[in-house]
Amino acid sequence: MSLALRNVLFTVVVPGAGGGGGPWLVLAGSRGLHSPTAWWALTAIVSGMLLYLWAVAAFAGVGRGTPGYWDSPRNFVAVGPYLWVRNPIYVAALLIVGGEAWLFISLPLLEYAAAMAFSFQVLILGYEEPHLRRRFGGEYAAYQGLVRRWLPRGPRGRPANS
Repeated sequence: MSLALRNVLFTVVVPGAGGGGGPWLVLAGSRGLHSPTAWWALTAIVSGMLLYLWAVAAFAGVGRGTPGYWDSPRNFVAVGPYLWVRNPIYVAALLIVGGEAWLFISLPLLEYAAAMAFSFQVLILGYEEPHLRRRFGGEYAAYQGLVRRWLPRGPRGRPANS
């Protein structure tokens, strides 16, 4: 299966469920008005979508893989949004769901976003970072010293494949 198709399928299934299906279920199960009211929230949602697409393009172009653990990049990726933050796909997901919470002025959706953030942190610390240190060694350790996990900042050095 082509790399582009694998990335499209991943996007439909994983972020589609977490950023579309999950919030829809939260809204459907909560009380209150669920019509969009805070239209400025669309800037957060669109920004999250664009960040996600930029990060997936880097995974495909440089890494030759997808964000899925079963089809992860074969090469270390430290270009594009990965020069600014180590976890741009998770940041993108939180922008999207946080934007949805804002758009619908929904406390349950905000709680859902907080649960996502907590889950991402546990996953990153418990699996992803140890796995990446084992797989890419000193290259990943140097990258960790240059790029923050969550809060973006401009590039401070030049990771290996930038």
